Amino acid sequence: MSASRVLPLTRWLLALAAVLALALAADGALWWRDAGRNAVIASGQVPADSPVPELQFAHARALTAAIGPGGSEDAGQVDAALNAWRALQSHPTLGTAARFNSANLLLRQASAMRSGTDAAKAGQALPLAELAKEQYRELLRRDPGFWAARYNLERAQRLLPDPVDSDLEPTAAQREREQAATRMRAQSLGLP
Repeated sequence: MSASRVLPLTRWLLALAAVLALALAADGALWWRDAGRNAVIASGQVPADSPVPELQFAHARALTAAIGPGGSEDAGQVDAALNAWRALQSHPTLGTAARFNSANLLLRQASAMRSGTDAAKAGQALPLAELAKEQYRELLRRDPGFWAARYNLERAQRLLPDPVDSDLEPTAAQREREQAATRMRAQSLGLP
């Protein structure tokens, strides 16, 4: 090879090596940042006032897990978890999951109150179930293919069915109009 060809090839290889080194350094910095966040989450010492949305999500998840599967007698724990989820609902990537988890917590609390023996708490379950159903409906309006929200909305409907509205039933005249075409005799509907 001539010297005139070797020099541009060497420059090109050096430029490629520099770009690769820069990409690896940037990737290493991101890995280091994420490793630090994962260590904080794994330690269970997630700060509530963290500016990092992923850490806020982990904090809300830890608060929800502390409540337990049967609900909590301490309303402060539930309120803290709901407030943590609400703080994330406007986030572009975590907002849907935060809304879903908030609705799940409301439904779980309503179910625990409804199955309890205290009649006063059973009455408090109704507003919680309604809030959960409204959040599931909002999630389904945004994404009709969100099957987990659809399933949980169905579960909430079983816990607290929507009232049957008599205004939604068709009147006798409307029912007659719907049946009129099928009752006509000797009239062609334009079909062969």
